[in-house]
Amino acid sequence: MQNSNIPTILVTNDDGFQAQGIQYLATLLGNLGNVVVVAPDSARSGAACSITPTCPVSVRKIRDNVYACSGSPVDCVKIALEKILDRKPDLVVSGINHGDNASISLHYSGTVGAALEACMKGIPAIAYSLRTHKKECDFAPYSEVIVEWAEKVLREGLPADTCLNINFPEVDCLCGSKVCRMARGLWHTEWLDAGVDDEGKKIYTLTGTFTNLEPEAADTDYWALDHGFAAITPLSLDMTDHALLARLGKSAD
Repeated sequence: MQNSNIPTILVTNDDGFQAQGIQYLATLLGNLGNVVVVAPDSARSGAACSITPTCPVSVRKIRDNVYACSGSPVDCVKIALEKILDRKPDLVVSGINHGDNASISLHYSGTVGAALEACMKGIPAIAYSLRTHKKECDFAPYSEVIVEWAEKVLREGLPADTCLNINFPEVDCLCGSKVCRMARGLWHTEWLDAGVDDEGKKIYTLTGTFTNLEPEAADTDYWALDHGFAAITPLSLDMTDHALLARLGKSAD
């Protein structure tokens, strides 16, 4: 039985329980509370808010307080809350993702998807990502910001239906942190011809390039990353366009 006076922190990701980023994050946050890791058994990048309703999901205990799940990052949060933890966590943290989840990329992100799932359950949540695709990274330059915001959220909480999306540039020393909005951007996707499978069906692999549609906008996450700052972006579950809602309401009167 865990000490109820010590915060319980659930840690997950979309790179898999074995990824360097989640191991670093779990160790770092171990100084703030009781850390339990429930993460996919292999990479689930691009899983967004997906769930696994069509087949059974398995959970394997790797060691004390570390579990590997066959499902998506959202499945990991769901099953941790209902089958693994003996109390509601005080904080859910997802990451550290190898690859940024800034601008519209956050819509595809399993890292952010896990944070949003916690948000739906009324639990404060933070997603952390690093702008790199290296398997081995130096996360030390970001430790202070990671701990600072985790402590802040544990202490003060977050408004209902919100979570934080925090992205880091790959730098030796951060220029600081910026609280900012997500940039407008566009992914130009390309399906590469990968031949045919054993049944003769044509197969393709997905790739693409990202374009920042407002590179000079200094209040955006991409500007912050491009200029060496950590980008802290609050996200809301409510995707309603309230300005358009009001305009449509007036036109209907």
